[in-house]
Amino acid sequence: MITIKTPEAIARMRDAGKITALARAEGLAMVKEGVTTAQINKKIHDVIVSHGARPSFLGYGGFPASACVSVNEQVIHGIPSGRELKNGDIVKIDVGAIYKGWQGDCAATVAVGEVTEEAARLIEVTRASFFKGIEKALCGNRLGDIGSAIEEYVVQNGFSVVRDYVGHGIGTEMHEDPSVPNYGRPGRGILLREGMTLAIEPMVNAGTWKVRQLSDGWTVVTADGKNSAHYENTVAITANGPEILTTPY
Repeated sequence: MITIKTPEAIARMRDAGKITALARAEGLAMVKEGVTTAQINKKIHDVIVSHGARPSFLGYGGFPASACVSVNEQVIHGIPSGRELKNGDIVKIDVGAIYKGWQGDCAATVAVGEVTEEAARLIEVTRASFFKGIEKALCGNRLGDIGSAIEEYVVQNGFSVVRDYVGHGIGTEMHEDPSVPNYGRPGRGILLREGMTLAIEPMVNAGTWKVRQLSDGWTVVTADGKNSAHYENTVAITANGPEILTTPY
């Protein structure tokens, strides 16, 4: 069931989103050669808690950390560890926070030092595809309009969108209805209505869209070992157009 949020609920989600976006920004600022993914996770955890919020991911389904930190071919759900970042890596940081019962969720990808031209373009195309998608996040449009816009832009640029994992509704729960694919057909799917809140999150691969899960039960990697990028914000559908509740960096 899709929950339509009141203006008051969206205001509370905006507060949660600010904390989530701040934690993402602080995590991204740490990305440099020699830093471990565990150190990034600790920083994100401390930022969230210091603002009176709770990390959404910690313990969610048994996930052992406060942030997902995924490197290179890791698409999503990377478990922070003692892995040190190296020049040429691309790093995805996915953050969720709960504040006064309401959720925020956002992610972004950044480079470590000098990366290949393809990797840099993958990061930028992924970020830009999100904004192509939310151009269609308008009252009266259909959910397929968002996914179609994302996929079309990604494919035009020579990349592919992950199909096995998608965005989602969000509110008092991290994952609510509806599912929000990064692919689709224009004019198809549910009608977008004022008060819907969606986590829109393109996951884009340099090669095949196919992925697989590692034996840790969490980390998802590209099937061909090529790089992947991820960009996400929590978005409210309003009468005046889409509002990003997790201010992008």
